[in-house]
Amino acid sequence: MKLNKYLMGGMLAMTLSAGMTSCSGDFLDEDLTTKYSTQYFDTEEGLEALTVSLYGNIRWWFGYEWAYATTLYGTDEFTNANDLTSEPWNTYDTRFSALNCTPALGAANRNCPAVDAIWNQLYYGIASCNTIIAKAEKVIGDEKVRNRCLAHAYFLRGYNYYRLTAQYGRPVLQLEPAEGIVRNFTQATEEQAWEQVISDLRQAYNLFNGEEFTYGKGITWTKATAAHFLAKALLFRASERCDAFNAATKEADLKEAVEACNYAIGARQLAPNYSDLYANWTGVDCETEQLSEILMAAGFNNNSVTQGRFGNRTYNYFGPQFGAGFGGGWTKRGVWTGEMDFQRCRPTEYAYAVYDHVNDARLWKTFKTVYGINTLVKDTLGAELGGPGAIMILNTADDHTYDNFKFGAYAQFADKKADGTVDYDKAFRDNAGRLPEWRNDKDKNLSRQTADAGQLTSTPGQWVPSTSVLYQNGQYVAPNFKSTTICNFFAGINKCTDGTRQAEKGDAYRDVTMARLGETYLVRAECYARLGDYANAKKDIDVIRARAQWKNGENRSYYVDGSKAFELNNALHDNASNAAMYEHSNLWMNTYYLSNPNQPVTTAASNLTNWTWDNLPAEDEAILRKLGVSGQKERAINFILNERSRELIGEWQRWETLSRTKTLVARAKAFNPEAAAGVQDRHVYRPIPQTFIDGLKNEDGSDLTDAQKAAWQNPGY
Repeated sequence: MKLNKYLMGGMLAMTLSAGMTSCSGDFLDEDLTTKYSTQYFDTEEGLEALTVSLYGNIRWWFGYEWAYATTLYGTDEFTNANDLTSEPWNTYDTRFSALNCTPALGAANRNCPAVDAIWNQLYYGIASCNTIIAKAEKVIGDEKVRNRCLAHAYFLRGYNYYRLTAQYGRPVLQLEPAEGIVRNFTQATEEQAWEQVISDLRQAYNLFNGEEFTYGKGITWTKATAAHFLAKALLFRASERCDAFNAATKEADLKEAVEACNYAIGARQLAPNYSDLYANWTGVDCETEQLSEILMAAGFNNNSVTQGRFGNRTYNYFGPQFGAGFGGGWTKRGVWTGEMDFQRCRPTEYAYAVYDHVNDARLWKTFKTVYGINTLVKDTLGAELGGPGAIMILNTADDHTYDNFKFGAYAQFADKKADGTVDYDKAFRDNAGRLPEWRNDKDKNLSRQTADAGQLTSTPGQWVPSTSVLYQNGQYVAPNFKSTTICNFFAGINKCTDGTRQAEKGDAYRDVTMARLGETYLVRAECYARLGDYANAKKDIDVIRARAQWKNGENRSYYVDGSKAFELNNALHDNASNAAMYEHSNLWMNTYYLSNPNQPVTTAASNLTNWTWDNLPAEDEAILRKLGVSGQKERAINFILNERSRELIGEWQRWETLSRTKTLVARAKAFNPEAAAGVQDRHVYRPIPQTFIDGLKNEDGSDLTDAQKAAWQNPGY
């Protein structure tokens, strides 16, 4: 049991009460004279409690729309679907500015993430860290406890400044506890900010006592956690966005980053199978959350103190509108499905095309392509409960199997009779009258699959109400499948699915992974490539790609996700109706063989390591051609960016990665049609929040002039 999960919510609440993290204002308004006297933090007990509370600061990231808007939108991997809650963060239109976008300023609703949300929350955590750092040496007598508290404080301060600098470029470096209300600050340069980030993370790295899991494995920050983020910070400073000032430090930073990665990779182990990381989540504190590979996670569980206003809501953001939106209501959403169909994050063409669809198991272990029929409606045409209600065929551009088929959402895209009703005899047929049908090759009918039984093929058998395909006649047609204005029919990712929540829109109980060793290998690979050591870079990449291969004996048509926890770890499953809905909704199958129609049924291992820097995999060469990339270094960096997508898609960091490498504009224009028209060079930085700038004062207490305010703002905003 991870005891910290039960502690951190209460400790954070105590900190909030102390006025250090007031939700009603911003970090300018620090008033430490409320319920709990600051004298409490002059005791060992108080500082240790404050240290535990630091874990609560990172949970905030995953409680609302900003989780994806600030990290995934406006990139090459994801675009908006028909829900427009956070649209300005994806389209970079005139609504995306230093002002918080409200309905009065064009937002679709009141939930559009505020530009100042990240800024304020990160400084709340920094304030707590400053108190610990200022007091620990004087207050805590036990050296081991003192070092643990300081390590945590330096780590979170370094991490929060990492995020602030990655997002905004020029933050305020507040390094001492504030007394009273402070409104006069000096803005750091980006160079100064990265120096502080690196300094704090070095301090944390030196202070952590190895891999000591004080607060529970899978949660506790350790020396490997600090090493990972130290390496990322050093790589950021050595990357293109910092080229104006990094010439003197670049080589040393890359070498130090390699050494930091060496520690983390030596101290931790990769999970054997990619499915272990996300798909095989079976409930609160399960083995998936204890993996050695996890370096940092936001901890959640079924104790109310870990929820609050900002519990884990990430299960809402990656699913398509699989319910009524597909026309006909064949699949009903509910607690028995591990996701909600809020259709926030729609994968781009790039997000599918970056994979080897035959040999890379990560595609099929990450994307959900089959939803079962859990409610029968209208004329069922022989459809049965537990059969496929909606499927997504992830074929490739060179596949012409489905060129003449009709696809789409049931009742929306089917042919109509003269009286306006659906002509079921013509629905989804091609000119020859054939249907895109399925059958189970083993049992001669569709049934739930298991990891070692059932081989779903494309042999004709059963009609499916709602179907989509990626390509027809060599053209990307997936965005055409919709039941509303913008595409809402797509294959979403399963990294947040959770079958343990107790209400349809209730908080999720699973941890959110924020850093893991799979990325550490790719960070080290990029450092090696930037140093010209391509041999070692390939070795690191191949460690990741070897895990991504199909293993000998794996059923390639089997799929599983965190919905499984409903059966294994949810009291609601005891209800017969809920149990039936669960069984009908989750078929544990994918569209591997439909998507690769020329691929024979096999359980043989695959190979993803047969490539060279001069002859990259075909999918990568196609992407690099579209981007116009040439030269060994640029090809290597972009290949690693592609590999990061395959390994880390949806893991809350893509925008910052593309900003760091200054590839955001080129990749968004090439692969995100909704972002292409609006994205500009200025968007590698977020605007400094106007609410913050307007609250500033000069040293004499006078208001800033318009020119002074403009100097605080990032160029172009």
